[in-house]
Amino acid sequence: MKSTLFGRLISMSALALTLASCSDLDVDIKSQYTEFPNSERAAEAILADVYAAYRGALGRDHWMAQTLSGDEAVSVSMGTDWYDGGRYREFHVHNWTADNGLLPSMWNDASTGITLANNAIILFGEEKENLTAPARAIRAYYYFLLMDNFGAVPLITGPVDEVPARTSRAEICRFIESELLDVKDLLPTTVSIATYGKATKYMAEALLAKLYLNWAVYMADDVANYTPAMSNEKLNEVVAMCDAIIASGQFNLTSHKFMAKFRPDNGYQVKDFIFAMPYDREAQQGMTYSRFWIHRSAQSQFATLPQSVGGTFRVLPTYLDKFNLEGDERNASYIGGKQYYWSNYTEDKTRPFLITTSKRGIDQDYSGTDADTQFSWQLETTRDITLRADGAATLNVGNDQKGRSMGYRSIKFYMDVAVTAANQRNQSNDVPIFRYADILLMKAEAILRGAAATNGETPQSLVNQIRAYVSAPALTTTPTLQDLLDERAREFADESWRRNDLIRYGKFEDNWGFRSLYPAGMTEKFRRIFPIPTTVLNVNTHWIQNNGY
Repeated sequence: MKSTLFGRLISMSALALTLASCSDLDVDIKSQYTEFPNSERAAEAILADVYAAYRGALGRDHWMAQTLSGDEAVSVSMGTDWYDGGRYREFHVHNWTADNGLLPSMWNDASTGITLANNAIILFGEEKENLTAPARAIRAYYYFLLMDNFGAVPLITGPVDEVPARTSRAEICRFIESELLDVKDLLPTTVSIATYGKATKYMAEALLAKLYLNWAVYMADDVANYTPAMSNEKLNEVVAMCDAIIASGQFNLTSHKFMAKFRPDNGYQVKDFIFAMPYDREAQQGMTYSRFWIHRSAQSQFATLPQSVGGTFRVLPTYLDKFNLEGDERNASYIGGKQYYWSNYTEDKTRPFLITTSKRGIDQDYSGTDADTQFSWQLETTRDITLRADGAATLNVGNDQKGRSMGYRSIKFYMDVAVTAANQRNQSNDVPIFRYADILLMKAEAILRGAAATNGETPQSLVNQIRAYVSAPALTTTPTLQDLLDERAREFADESWRRNDLIRYGKFEDNWGFRSLYPAGMTEKFRRIFPIPTTVLNVNTHWIQNNGY
């Protein structure tokens, strides 16, 4: 047994730890158990921490980095509030550095998951394939997260004396493929409450499909050199993985209405969810999306929330404009205009949401004699977002009602109205990672990019399956790649896939929102991966920072 440092916040430890669960690092890991765990029930208990390792990052920092660096949303400041050293602004204008405060948890949580998976494999014994297969599959997922976000990472699959050099992104990609192909047929094929949030055969196939769809991105000799015109040798494999999931008959789009899938009471019963991260406001904390979306003055609009909300996230108007299909249930993902109270997931048009304010409270620059006269005002959010005259440096919209009310808000992951002060704004909404809807759209995209069509399905028929379940108009012609990208925008808003999609489509450097405040960000293609966090490099001094940073 190798002696290592441990602790979630020690950057090297998260990857170097091979025995993170030991309290005495000189004790054989197997000696912690009076009876060594060799049953599936014992294995499940050990794997619980492996599955939960990325819960914190997915519930906030990962979600923010993926959402704010794409064309979905911007996080504004209001006066001097919520600038936070520029960490949110940097993702919007694309000038983040290795010191950005959102990056370490992404690196550390995924790395901790890899460490814990390695521990589990050692505990079970590599020869017990039925027990180690889930640990290998979830380890592959954590390597996918590191590779997708940071490029080259050290490949560690067991005890090490020291952290090795980083392995190239292409080699990590091939390792993920090899691992998943090795274990997928050893993984459970049952879809039930017992396998929810855990590695199944379908989770592995969905991750392989995602890996294959982005294969050309990951194989590029330099991320900055990737173009969408590059050949992708794995397109037929995308279709094969998608077909396997479709043929299983385990999943469908229609078990729940679109918006109902993302409520605080969602879970294993949603047949669209192939793999998800469970959250619970009390027992499985970390998910706080609504804190950032709810209007800052609307603390009681959905329920009498015991704590304040940030209200900093605003959907960009150009992204909002994609939600324009007549009858499409996904249009309800965002709310704007005159505001009303909500009850039981429904807007009550008989109850305007009124706040007590003044003309100066609405517009801080108003200076009339009646500036401070109080009155009831129906809160109203506007589509457009305008910075204050001096707001460029901090993305400041002002802390009056005019500033607080700029931009429509997402209610897709609807606020957990049962939250208490003790819950610290945590929500019980599970977050889907792979959905059946994604399987259909990935297959459609692969065929459009050159894969052979199968089973009589075409890009048009696949997209129309999505359109049908959300009551949107059916396509009457073959969709273009841009049509598919727009469909993905409507379907997967707020689900942390937009950055990945934009890079694959070669649109990550496009101009949106306030990106003109840092024009260089629209040519700096090295930003298709994030820098290794400074805290990690400070420990691993033999590593070299990613190009451009």
